[in-house]
Amino acid sequence: MSIQRIGYGRISTTDQNASSQEDALKAAGVDRLFIDTFTGTKASRPELNKLKEVIREGDTLVITRLDRLGRSAKDLLELASELDAKGVQLEVIEQNIDTSTAEGKLFFTLIAAFAEFEREMIRARTMDGLAAARARGKVGGRKPSLSNSQKAEVVKLFQEMRSVEEISELFRVSRPTIYRVIREHQSA
Repeated sequence: MSIQRIGYGRISTTDQNASSQEDALKAAGVDRLFIDTFTGTKASRPELNKLKEVIREGDTLVITRLDRLGRSAKDLLELASELDAKGVQLEVIEQNIDTSTAEGKLFFTLIAAFAEFEREMIRARTMDGLAAARARGKVGGRKPSLSNSQKAEVVKLFQEMRSVEEISELFRVSRPTIYRVIREHQSA
């Protein structure tokens, strides 16, 4: 069996496009390519799992950036250790990391730690921003479909034996919205 360069890419959501990663990996000379559409925090990714089944000693796993492989330093280091135990090298194109050298392994460890630190800082800033908005009386999320007076009217119409479908058409909202208003009224 010949030694392979195997590419792996990941996009977080279906509305993102993996083309730039695919192009970069193909330009890096990969023989096979695996692309996942999952958040980096998910431990089980189907394409990564398939990749792990086919990658062999002497192969090189090629990725564009470390955050495409995962965002947790712990998970990245575990995966790097797993690859090392199999005799597989890791090459990160944009960050110029090659774990076939001692320097590359050190750089990989540092970058993985910084990636996790950055993710936690973003999370902390987001939480701080949400808390500050709540303190100023701002509430996130969608605006309610129905005002309190409309909800009262929904309940009244339902008690008058109007159908849920008829009420939902009248207020131009979904049937689940009408059911939710009725449940809220009944539990109050």
